[in-house]
Amino acid sequence: MSKIKIQPNTQVAEVFDLLEKYLDFCREYGYRYSENDINNFRSYAWQQYSKFAAGKNFKNQWAEDAKKLEV
Repeated sequence: MSKIKIQPNTQVAEVFDLLEKYLDFCREYGYRYSENDINNFRSYAWQQYSKFAAGKNFKNQWAEDAKKLEV
């Protein structure tokens, strides 16, 4: 009998890495985190994360909220 060799699925690892990066982004920049928003471009938080990941300008929600409180 041969040993059963379990090979990890790289796609699953990529999904969990993406979820972790998205969670870190939401915490750091003040967005609502929802796992359902992954790859949903109708979600504002995912749109901003996509801009962040591409190196483009995005809104820091903590700064936007701080501006509203300074009144």
